[in-house]
Amino acid sequence: MEMTAITERPGLSDLVIGIGRITARGLLLRGTAHEVAALLRAGLPGPDILTPEERAGVPGGYVSHVLHAQQDFSITAVVWQPDAETVVHDHVSWCAFGVISGIEHETLYRDMGDHLVEIGRADNLPGDASGFAPPGDIHRVRNTSGEVGVSLHVYGADIGKLGSSIRRTYDLPIR
Repeated sequence: MEMTAITERPGLSDLVIGIGRITARGLLLRGTAHEVAALLRAGLPGPDILTPEERAGVPGGYVSHVLHAQQDFSITAVVWQPDAETVVHDHVSWCAFGVISGIEHETLYRDMGDHLVEIGRADNLPGDASGFAPPGDIHRVRNTSGEVGVSLHVYGADIGKLGSSIRRTYDLPIR
């Protein structure tokens, strides 16, 4: 995944301040994720948070642009081509996301040791936001719309330092 950083973006400053206030409260991981999702739901930035070149994405896949990174949280924008999908994975910390465009289809799994079991599915539409935290955050995400999708992701970790929010990927059979 390519990572870029630009400091001046419409709506980013207010988002950084709001997320900083939430993380300063010292909530449990799941509570922080849900509060940040509520913040995104109430004031998700528009597509102009990315440049036109960034919104174009990469052919056949997805790309993540780091918009802000600090020790306790990072904000990235993910640009998804139609049908682009992640591998099955989990995260290093809590996560919240909001969909700006496209449809983020998410499939959730439970690790049974020698295989995964599907435990849920959701179609996240523009304006939708959600949050989750480990354990129980194993999923795969796919843009099921016919347009380039853009979503904002907030992670409870310094993605600028880590390079990715993914803790591990899963290559187990799904039953």
